[in-house]
Amino acid sequence: MIPQQWTPPCNSQCTHKYAALMQIPWRVFCKKGCDADGETWDECLGECDEICYKDPVLKDKQWSAYIDRSPGSASYSEECFRACVAGCGYKFDIPPEKINQVHSRPPKPPPEEKPAPSDVKSRPDSIPTPTQDEMPNISA
Repeated sequence: MIPQQWTPPCNSQCTHKYAALMQIPWRVFCKKGCDADGETWDECLGECDEICYKDPVLKDKQWSAYIDRSPGSASYSEECFRACVAGCGYKFDIPPEKINQVHSRPPKPPPEEKPAPSDVKSRPDSIPTPTQDEMPNISA
């Protein structure tokens, strides 16, 4: 058995496309596209979207997006998505022209701030800082 036969053809194509040392994370995401559970091209793309973009893990709790294990910044998410789509393309024998037409989702707008209830006192905009005369002169 020769080394090319040890890995599935899709994973071999990902390794070939993202061969440079600096492209190792994108090779991993390409292989995730190859190994996606989706039975169709669209399902595979949906899995790439889930893998590569941070979403709140807890419903209606925007801060919980930081629990998500996606790559992080918007540019990393975009590169992850492109690599994963390449893997899906290899898996389903999609022509490169169609792969290049796939667009990642637009960045989500920041969550809307809910107005505070009117019966709760609002915090002052600025907290006064003590002056030098008001601070104790204690040294350690």
